[in-house]
Amino acid sequence: MNASPSPSVPPAGPDVLRTLLERPLPAVMGVLNVTPDSFSDGGDFIAPHRALERARTMIDAGADIIDIGAESTRPYRGAQPVTAADELARLKPVLSDIVALGVPVSIDSMKADVVAFALDLGVAIANDVWGLQRDAGMAPLIAARGAPVIVMHNRESVDSAIDIVADMKAFFLRSLDIAAKAGIARDKIVLDPGIGFGKTAEQSMIALARLGELDTFGLPVLVGASRKRFIASVSPSEPSGRLGGSIAAHLIAAQKGARIIRTHDVAETVQALRVANAIESKQ
Repeated sequence: MNASPSPSVPPAGPDVLRTLLERPLPAVMGVLNVTPDSFSDGGDFIAPHRALERARTMIDAGADIIDIGAESTRPYRGAQPVTAADELARLKPVLSDIVALGVPVSIDSMKADVVAFALDLGVAIANDVWGLQRDAGMAPLIAARGAPVIVMHNRESVDSAIDIVADMKAFFLRSLDIAAKAGIARDKIVLDPGIGFGKTAEQSMIALARLGELDTFGLPVLVGASRKRFIASVSPSEPSGRLGGSIAAHLIAAQKGARIIRTHDVAETVQALRVANAIESKQ
């Protein structure tokens, strides 16, 4: 593994994010789990050669970003926490090779030590499923490195009685306060409603239906509804059988202003977004 990022890879910073967001269509983020226990594809890509092959396949299919994660955060399934050492052991054999493919890479981790390692190798974006509120070292690290960060809404437990959108807004206010105090510029922040995380199936759908209410923050929004459990609440299915529901959710998210779509199924998502855009352009 190379110890330094490829010179062809753009450095982490606001220009990477700005370039992605200036495109007419939402950017498509391809999911790459180098884990044994992720809810949809656990174990499929933990071998370095399989992970690299998967990254290449998603790039060829039109992925604008590769999001790599080495710890399962699967909602509802009792994912077991792993140490930073565990994550690093899974990332080290493959991360620099994926960065060298030349497409921006994001690191899906809630641990500052893991994110620091990834940024050192040329990863462009930090993706924190706890929105800067779990690891106290995350916000200062992001600020010091000048990296864009995806701030995801999360909850320790599900509460079906709450207004989930109000909860999301309050969570994001806390995250943005943490970011501001650390010195993270607002133009480096993306909000993620965290579909499926700390939410009932009904609340996940409400979060999507009311996605436009996040416009009050004036920040780009990422949506990752790919293969999530709420789809099965409408149409019973296993994760691998939820492509249609994932596409439907992502098209609605795009119509409501989402600027990044995170998906396991890159080719199909890219096609759906292009066709929807082509149809809308004829109005």
